Amino acid sequence: MKHSQLPQEIINKIKRGVVIPALPLALDKNRKLDPQKQRALMRYYLSAGAGGVAVAVHTTQFEIRGPKVNLYENLLEIAGEEFDTFNRTTQQQVVRIAGVIGKTIQASKEAKLALKNRYHAVLLSLAAFSDASNNEIIEHCKAVAEIIPLVGFYLQPAVGGRKLDVDFWREFAQIENVIAIKIAPFNRYQTLDVVRGVAESGRAEDIALYTGNDDNILVDLLSEYFIQVNNKIIKKKIVGGILGHWAVWTKTAVKLLEEIQNGKFENNIQKILTLGIQITDSNAAFFDAANNFAGCIVGLHEVLRRQGLLDGLWTLNKNEVLSPGQLEEINRVYKAYPHLNDDTFVKENLSKWLS
Repeated sequence: MKHSQLPQEIINKIKRGVVIPALPLALDKNRKLDPQKQRALMRYYLSAGAGGVAVAVHTTQFEIRGPKVNLYENLLEIAGEEFDTFNRTTQQQVVRIAGVIGKTIQASKEAKLALKNRYHAVLLSLAAFSDASNNEIIEHCKAVAEIIPLVGFYLQPAVGGRKLDVDFWREFAQIENVIAIKIAPFNRYQTLDVVRGVAESGRAEDIALYTGNDDNILVDLLSEYFIQVNNKIIKKKIVGGILGHWAVWTKTAVKLLEEIQNGKFENNIQKILTLGIQITDSNAAFFDAANNFAGCIVGLHEVLRRQGLLDGLWTLNKNEVLSPGQLEEINRVYKAYPHLNDDTFVKENLSKWLS
């Protein structure tokens, strides 16, 4: 499928910028899929106003693909059914993104499953190419792009990513079926490499930039880059986010992006900086920055457990638990920034989402 075949509503949403949470995996105490809670999570994000959901990504746990677990397509189907129901009842479409990993054979297989389940694009992880050349990775990306539109993914090395230079991003952006890039190196220099690469690719108007920098969400969304290319200035903004952080307190995130798009933060630098620090401080607790992100998934689970959207912190990896001191940090940011949570919204709607 080519990007030109996507519904115009979806193309418009991607380019304007939307909130796209990264879907967590809902398990029961036996570490088996809990379909009721999985559907409730999807309903939460869609009811909160998210413009899309990313399924089967890092936050969903890469272990879903293991032969003993084998949940990849099952999750695509469950999320797809919830997308369909939302579309049918609201007459609105949201962006359907599926995570794709591995070398070309595996990635192509997953991309075909995403296409089969009516996803609009795949978020393409390149973690399997830790030592590969730019040319080798680009050929891989082109092969997957022949199947379905791509969202590029610059994943930080701390959770399995690798460094990718400006030359790579320039060439990647020239692939015709690339529609967006999630920038998540948690690094200002490497973030600039992506923006510059897109600006220099000749396809800057065709590719939407999304932040995955959970440590710098607000500043990313408010920044406009001026990149000089052949004596011409290319202006480029990061228009939305595909974020694990937005898997919690999603209603507040939607409100934040709407306020940014409506110009509420213009000429109020102090408010921007203060709020940006509060969001980053919350993320440090959820993502366990103090322990090199070891508890980044269970930290999100803890917030969702408190709200009743999950029953526990269980993951497919039994060794994945909250780090020492992480619970206290989550308690601290909950108390410090009550204006950032959406607990009331969840409480008002939880029984409906679970029905």
